[in-house]
Amino acid sequence: MKDIVNFLFEVGMLQKTPRTGFQFLGSGCESVAEHILRTIFIGYTLCKLERDIDESRVLKMCLFHDLPEARTGDMNYVNKKYVTVDEGKAVRELTETLFFGKEISSCINEFNEGKTKEARIVRDADQLALILQLKEYGDLGNKYSKEWIAFAIQRLRTEGARETAEQILETDSSDWWFQEKDDWWINGDKGRKDNGGG
Repeated sequence: MKDIVNFLFEVGMLQKTPRTGFQFLGSGCESVAEHILRTIFIGYTLCKLERDIDESRVLKMCLFHDLPEARTGDMNYVNKKYVTVDEGKAVRELTETLFFGKEISSCINEFNEGKTKEARIVRDADQLALILQLKEYGDLGNKYSKEWIAFAIQRLRTEGARETAEQILETDSSDWWFQEKDDWWINGDKGRKDNGGG
């Protein structure tokens, strides 16, 4: 049981591990844990756009794809030009004491190889998570985000992901909460109650 508890403490490190690429973008920040959460939701959504997909496998890969970064840290594209990370060693040492470790390492290996349809979906979910972040920062005025998005879009492999990316670019990141520009934004709940609303 101690090995399982150690694993759960290690997972907590993902909340404290920053995604380092944003230092080059000049704005924004995100932990690896925050990135994983959004990737899971994107992977789930992409499964709904595809046929004959092992949804459980996709969700597990989304969950585990960046787990080694609890040990290695996040290496952005600039770091990777100069630093080689032994992710294999991190995965081995992370999983060898867990009775379910083979399942975790299998998911990470499948993601890294990118050969299965499920792995391609997860890799696309990973990129779409970045594209969504970049679109948000672009909407807030970061002039470099469009160029970064253009590179990320070229990494997409599935039709569902490419269509999703197109719609992301056409949608203002605040539309989901600010599209009904009505009296609520002037009077709040008081205005609706006065007008017979709930």
